[in-house]
Amino acid sequence: MHLSLRTARSEDDDFLYRLYASTRQEELALCGWDAAQQSAFLGMQFRAQRHGYAADYPDADHRLILADGEPVGRLIVHKTETDVRLVDIAVLSDYRGRGLGTGVLRDLLAECQASGKPLHLQVAKGNRAIHLYQRLGFSMNGEDELFYRMRWDRDPNHEAIVLPPRK
Repeated sequence: MHLSLRTARSEDDDFLYRLYASTRQEELALCGWDAAQQSAFLGMQFRAQRHGYAADYPDADHRLILADGEPVGRLIVHKTETDVRLVDIAVLSDYRGRGLGTGVLRDLLAECQASGKPLHLQVAKGNRAIHLYQRLGFSMNGEDELFYRMRWDRDPNHEAIVLPPRK
């Protein structure tokens, strides 16, 4: 499978909504809501997420992840003079577990290494991706009630906090 990235465009909005909805399916299955309630909730949350990202990271690079030319995910990255932030990465459920996200992240890490910049991200507690980030060399450098803050940096002098064991 050939992976590539391309800039997200307005005509990708339907795909991006479908992608977002796929990331919330496990959670919604626990709610007991009917299809109309789920659709209303997903639409509201999708718009809120987009608004939040635009407000917090107005210069972020929004890209689609393509597998053999077909959109299967998205990557949002914000770069500054001193660091890089992985704002969001998501892959359609049918394509998870195939190494697509890992491949995209390894390319981003290579770019960070070449530029000498650390890569930061925030991940929800309980998200399975935490273990992927650990395998790729990220370490936790903070947390709040909902999220871990993680950092990848080849500078051995940065202070890291060890993540709690997997439950």
